[in-house]
Amino acid sequence: MADFEAYQEYQRIDDPQEDSPPGEEDLLLHVPEGLRDSWHHIKNLDNFFTRIYHFHQKNGFACMMLSECFELVQLLFVVTFTTFLVNCVEYDVLFANRAVNHTGPGQSPTDRNKVTLPDAILPSQQCTQRIQDNSWIIFLLIMAAVFWIYRLIKVFCNVLSYWEIRQFYIKALKIRKDELCNFTWQEVQERLISLQREQQMCIHKKELTELDIYHRILRFKNYLVAMVNKSVLPVQLQLPLLGNVVFLTQGLKYNFELLLFWGPGSLFQNKWNLHPKYKRHGNRLELAQQLSRIILLMGMANLLLCPFILVWQVLYAFFSYTEVIRREPGSLGARRWSLYGRFYLRHFNELDHELHGRLGRGYKPTSKYMNSFTSPLLTVLAKNVAFFSGSVLAVLITLTVYDEDVLTVQHILTAITVLGVVITISRSFIPDEHMVWCPEQLLQYVLAHIHYMPDHWRGHANKSETRDEVAQLFQYKAVFILEELLSPIVTPFILIFLLRNKSLEIIDFFRNFTVEVVGVGDVCSFAQMDIRRHGNPMWMSEGQTEASVYQQAENGKTELSLMHFTIKNPRWQPPQDSSVFISHLKDKVHHDAQSGPPTQLLLSQAPLCASLQSNESNIGPENLLASVVAHPVLTASGLQSRDHSLMRPSTTASAAASVLASLSTSQLPAHSSRTRPHGVPEATLYLSERTVMDSMSSNTLQSEFASAEMSLHAIYMHELHQQNSNPQRTGGPWQRDLHTQIGLQAPSTPGHLGGWREEDEEEEREDQELMCGTAAAERDC
Repeated sequence: MADFEAYQEYQRIDDPQEDSPPGEEDLLLHVPEGLRDSWHHIKNLDNFFTRIYHFHQKNGFACMMLSECFELVQLLFVVTFTTFLVNCVEYDVLFANRAVNHTGPGQSPTDRNKVTLPDAILPSQQCTQRIQDNSWIIFLLIMAAVFWIYRLIKVFCNVLSYWEIRQFYIKALKIRKDELCNFTWQEVQERLISLQREQQMCIHKKELTELDIYHRILRFKNYLVAMVNKSVLPVQLQLPLLGNVVFLTQGLKYNFELLLFWGPGSLFQNKWNLHPKYKRHGNRLELAQQLSRIILLMGMANLLLCPFILVWQVLYAFFSYTEVIRREPGSLGARRWSLYGRFYLRHFNELDHELHGRLGRGYKPTSKYMNSFTSPLLTVLAKNVAFFSGSVLAVLITLTVYDEDVLTVQHILTAITVLGVVITISRSFIPDEHMVWCPEQLLQYVLAHIHYMPDHWRGHANKSETRDEVAQLFQYKAVFILEELLSPIVTPFILIFLLRNKSLEIIDFFRNFTVEVVGVGDVCSFAQMDIRRHGNPMWMSEGQTEASVYQQAENGKTELSLMHFTIKNPRWQPPQDSSVFISHLKDKVHHDAQSGPPTQLLLSQAPLCASLQSNESNIGPENLLASVVAHPVLTASGLQSRDHSLMRPSTTASAAASVLASLSTSQLPAHSSRTRPHGVPEATLYLSERTVMDSMSSNTLQSEFASAEMSLHAIYMHELHQQNSNPQRTGGPWQRDLHTQIGLQAPSTPGHLGGWREEDEEEEREDQELMCGTAAAERDC
């Protein structure tokens, strides 16, 4: 009897449809009494963790449901209002092509021919009859009604689902709805990990890690990031006259996900497991042919639905952007990160809010870099067009002020509006004559935020080819709207003629780069950030990786993603190979910091460096980045420091290393509250010991300093990559270009510079002793 009671304390898991990796079906798990509730043994943890994340990012239940309800109202409004405009408006009357005669008592002769808005609207019976007589309108309304009902059912399901998430936040995570906005995602994640030890949401692992949660939320996105990184998806097109064009829209992305992940005939048999037949090498050709047929059917379906999707895209764009364009015509000239750019620049295991914040910080530097390219011919044309248009507009405005009856003249308001738009657009092509740009420095500053940059951009920041490639990542809003409008037409042809040819490559990709993680399921192996399997020897992984060229991630994505994830999740314990890489990087940073400038010197130069790069931000991390980027230029140019002694030549890598070393070696007593977890190697704490961050009370400033720390690592690792790729070229490209342009060498001996004499040898010796003492004090802290 006692044995039977003890056995009742365990639950046997044997449902084959549950979230059970192979070999774990018969796991016996102890469930303490009192904790058996609806959050124990959650079957679909992918969906559960994703909803928890969205609930946090979208600010709770009320905001999410209100947003979804308004989406339903918007759809209903667009369909109803468009039907009304097409069938219920008498445009001959509205445009005064047909006279209207109002007869009745009390009507003055001047009012009898005046057109009012009700005159242009047909009676309800006549409007209804028009709709009934048009079979195409009836068909479109039926399709819209079916889609709206589908959306209504989905919203209803989301209400029930997110209500459960709301209860989970309140009861399990102990976060009230009014406190949700005060919690960062990292804090919510820590409570999830702590709750796993009590409630066993995942039955296959006693404890969850931060990487497990990221894998669940980003399972399919990591695959897409890796496929873009390895150029598996056909998003780069070679077109006649246009050359290399990148085309990736929301519609095309939706089709990729439908084909590969969750649609009928997709490669995944459920949310967390790749179908076993795709893991075997023997039938790869047969599977490629099968996938090719599915892609063909999907392309044909897109082709049939193209007219309807195109009509919806045009209507939605018209209602969304017309008022904005009328109010701010220059908004079409603004830029945004393209969808391709978001996948190209995204780290493995980077959540949406992390990516959005990083690209948001890089928006202004990238805009300045793109604005540094001007066309002299276009500038001359724009100035003259603005002059002529402004002259005519000034006359019309003056006449209107003199006599308002001028507004009654036909098309006068149209002329004023069009002239205003032309002037606004023309001025956007006229550069600021008082602003001077340095493309190389701006591109280096852009790199600090976006973290990825092809090698051939180095030293060619002033070339139009580099600008065109940056424009593929950072496109005009007008180009974005045009691509989305063309997407229903272009997508079927990409699927039928390009993606089908990639079928075998796609099958091989999923077979070669899918690994099974206990308690998580099948994930993209690149998302494991495994240096041994996917590291690149040219990115500090030499001697630590066994990856072939095919297995290596491009542009150092494995190494940079590992550093980014470690910074964002300082409590995460990486695998042994990753720990060795981080430790090796830490040692390299401390070694290079010995030849770098003191951190105090960089901080003192921050205002000057920020002004050199037209950086208007007063945030400490931004100014520190500007100082690291611009410091080699100051030393290479021979500019004097405040003590009138020439600064020692240094590179961007040594400047970044100096700051990183100071962050890792400085310890405050306040930081002692964060103890080192048992078993975690020292290397994993390299990025978590942030004295400056912990001394700040603001979570926003902590986030900014964490982002600055990753930016410094991106700069440093790119510089080391350049040194490994070109060992004969020891200096950075920025310094070499500066020497070439101004013909200056950093002097190694005292000398004259432009009539200025240095101080005597005794004063110089004192200054050097002071600098050495400062550096030693930093190392001893």
